Amino acid sequence: MPGILIHLSGPLMSFGEHGEFTERDTHTRPTRSALIGLLAAADGRHRGADLADLRALRYTVRTDRPGTRLVDFHTIGGGLPLHQAVPRADGTRKPENKATVVTHRHYLADAAFTVAIDGTDPTVSQATAALRAPRWPLYLGRRSCPPGSPLLVATGLDDAAAALTSFPIHRQRPYRTDTVTVDLAHATPPTSGTPARNRLADNPVTFDEHHRAWDVRTEYVTTATLPANLCAGLGTDWLNALARHRAQETPA
Repeated sequence: MPGILIHLSGPLMSFGEHGEFTERDTHTRPTRSALIGLLAAADGRHRGADLADLRALRYTVRTDRPGTRLVDFHTIGGGLPLHQAVPRADGTRKPENKATVVTHRHYLADAAFTVAIDGTDPTVSQATAALRAPRWPLYLGRRSCPPGSPLLVATGLDDAAAALTSFPIHRQRPYRTDTVTVDLAHATPPTSGTPARNRLADNPVTFDEHHRAWDVRTEYVTTATLPANLCAGLGTDWLNALARHRAQETPA
């Protein structure tokens, strides 16, 4: 089963799962909806496009750095004249003295995730080509969250999920320890008896602007102990480690 690795890191990212307009939540790691949306945008698919092939891919998420949860306070519509106040569903507008809408938007700050995507050709090949030359700009959950490092980091893998145990980790190496732990999130139980961790409404049926729909799925999370020397550091240290890893994979 061919596969690729993508890497998501940046100052801010957000992966909403059940939030409403005034309280925009984020999951602790990239949701299936965010990953499928990323591939669909790279491929230039419109919101009503068929997602069946992207839904059939297997996504495994490794948490390199969980980041820090940040809540941003927003107000909308305050101080505007009545004709510019926040509109209601019936077409009227809120009175000037009640026009301000308060929202809270949740983000992960300074987080990093490496995602294995396994599937069948031509879907994996098409996703690889799209990520190399994306049709539309790509974001980490929201338009205010651009990626801070290359997205496509490994291609042509026989088993991308297995490669997560040897691919460089985007974090500082801890002091005086030979091993580190990382969380791995799976769509199906990796071994018999693995307990379910979360029930998430994040498996998109359609991104149609007027008829968005998601299926509920189960998320399974395991913890892997890996060699500490996989920790490649931050900034240019991480980019240099990524370049060295790519060079090792290039045939002589």
